[in-house]
Amino acid sequence: MAHVTKSPTMHAPADRFTGDVYLTMIEPPSEPSRLTAALVRFTPGARTNWHSHALGQVLHITDGVGLVGTRDGTVVRVSVGETVRGPAGEEHWHGATDTNLMAHIALVVGDGNGDGTTWLEPVTDQQYAQALTSHR
Repeated sequence: MAHVTKSPTMHAPADRFTGDVYLTMIEPPSEPSRLTAALVRFTPGARTNWHSHALGQVLHITDGVGLVGTRDGTVVRVSVGETVRGPAGEEHWHGATDTNLMAHIALVVGDGNGDGTTWLEPVTDQQYAQALTSHR
């Protein structure tokens, strides 16, 4: 057994997120395991860029209210205790609503070449506003 003390919280990279997002690693990838787990906290209005995961992703909401959207226009409103499973290769984004923070635990299994995440362009303000409007 290993008792792991709390990792430092850091500001998430600005080239992958819009707004203030904070990241605390729970389990960094280390061989032989390929699991990456992180607590991600989004301030109101903050969100990820569009991205995909080679082997999919699981998000478990721990605080607040947020949105998860896919390229086909599907958007789900999520809140505490809910889980979203994204399939391998699906381009999506996630973040807080404009009036609430949102935090989730993100679980990703790497593909042998890192965590398997492909980061894409930012979600536009128009795309975000449309998602909010349809899920008030």
